Amino acid sequence: MADAPQPASSSLSDRITISVDAMGGDKGPAAVVAGCAASAERNPAIEFILHGDEAVLGPLVARQKVLAGISRIAHSPGVVRMDDKPSQVMRRGRETSMWSALTSVRDGEAQAAVSCGNTGALMAVAMLRLRKLAGVNRPAIACLWPSHGESGYNTLLDVGADVRADEESLLQYALMGAAYYRNAFNAPRPRVGLLNVGTEEHKGRSEIKEAARLISEATEIGRYDYVGFVEGNDFASAHVDVIVTDGFTGNVALKTGEGTARLISDTLREELTANAWSKLSALIAASPLRRLKRRMDPRRMNGGVFLGLNGTVVKSHGSADATGVSAAIKLAFRLAQSGFQDRISERLVSISDALHERVLDHDITEDPGKQQGNDDTKPEAPSA
Repeated sequence: MADAPQPASSSLSDRITISVDAMGGDKGPAAVVAGCAASAERNPAIEFILHGDEAVLGPLVARQKVLAGISRIAHSPGVVRMDDKPSQVMRRGRETSMWSALTSVRDGEAQAAVSCGNTGALMAVAMLRLRKLAGVNRPAIACLWPSHGESGYNTLLDVGADVRADEESLLQYALMGAAYYRNAFNAPRPRVGLLNVGTEEHKGRSEIKEAARLISEATEIGRYDYVGFVEGNDFASAHVDVIVTDGFTGNVALKTGEGTARLISDTLREELTANAWSKLSALIAASPLRRLKRRMDPRRMNGGVFLGLNGTVVKSHGSADATGVSAAIKLAFRLAQSGFQDRISERLVSISDALHERVLDHDITEDPGKQQGNDDTKPEAPSA
């Protein structure tokens, strides 16, 4: 992913504050604090609110001199566990670091939140604390996918917020995904594709075909170009920038991609260390192998963005180390700095109004009596 802006100098008013759930994640608060420090070393325009147990976080922050003066700790003794159910967190999670981190965004203390915690719980709490944008049926989670495109990444959404999506939700995903990609990669008109079982217009379920029509008609409002149906083999292609699908399909694709990448990495490592000749070949190819490893490193593309909320929330992978946490923070910083939330809201409202007008026009055309007030359309008066 392209690096976040690096201002030469910044005043306090120019800084972006990131609210961090410092207790979430498999590697514990030490990895999260180290990730914050790594971000601060590269970006003088960033500040942090670290949420968690002060007794745990205090010594960790004190050891990172770069965080002095640009971070504070918001004491939150509770922790959301990876196996906690969202319903449990909603009932008993008010004292947790996750709840506190999202509340800071809601109250305007921070411009974005980052958490490595439980995805389901994070989405549930985010919807409660931040609420959905006007016109959004259901928020979506967008992720980055390595590609042959100019930016090096494509955006896929939804990857797990909602297992089902009707045609209007898919249209909203297209609008939000295009806005996200535009601001993440400075792309004036992202290319949007709709995932289907084939690229032919006659293929797919009825709601997919209707979604294709709606997405095609909204290109000017959404400031994107619609490339039509795409298939699974387009995930990494240079043909498209934003791939729209439902959360069930997107999550299966994401986990399949992660598993396949891990298999290739493990197999390559085994083959390159199998014998002396293999090791010599690996030594000769060391430089391109390092570039490949860096490009395909999942830590550098870490961070799923919750789109459709009144606030920017980035979900880091639960197993992220300091490098992965830093990547998620960099993404949150860039999105908060761009102010893309306001533009998403404006476009969603415009689309929602247009859809409602179309429905109203259709009803009037189908039944003129609704507009003219014919006697046939009036309910009968009750008998005396």
